[in-house]
Amino acid sequence: MAVEWVRLALDLEAFDESPFLPRLRSCREAGVELTTMAAVGDTPEHRRALYELNKACSADIPGRGAFHTFDEYLAQRIETPVYDPRGVVLARDGDAWIGMAATTIRPEGFAFSEMTGVRAGYRGRGISLAMKLLAIGFARSGGVPVLRAFHHPGNTVAIAMNRRLGFVPEPAQG
Repeated sequence: MAVEWVRLALDLEAFDESPFLPRLRSCREAGVELTTMAAVGDTPEHRRALYELNKACSADIPGRGAFHTFDEYLAQRIETPVYDPRGVVLARDGDAWIGMAATTIRPEGFAFSEMTGVRAGYRGRGISLAMKLLAIGFARSGGVPVLRAFHHPGNTVAIAMNRRLGFVPEPAQG
């Protein structure tokens, strides 16, 4: 039986981040650094760290299955025309990479939330929401009107976070 993905969209022109800004401040006050892949350097070493982080954060996504090999990850996520290291928000605790929110600007005229995740030991602190705010800022900088996200229906925490930010259901594209 095929899974019917939950398709959500955020109107970037109407989005008001002001109610969520305290979350950014509280993360920073708690010592969580929010940065981007571009800021830390899009190096082979950092690509490997991003892969390991993405793999760890994806491990408990319902229906995920086996994660890509490193070479597959590079080919499918990094070495593509839509990859932009400015669109990969990172959360760090000291030297530890603890969260990521990867967003791409698509040539079809929208932004796509590729992945938002936080290592298990850091969940429940609002880090995902803080990263998502910065990802929304990146999407807005691309001049597109909408940010889309797809979720397995069992990924209720991610769906709820996006709904809290104002994402609404989007009908399946034919």
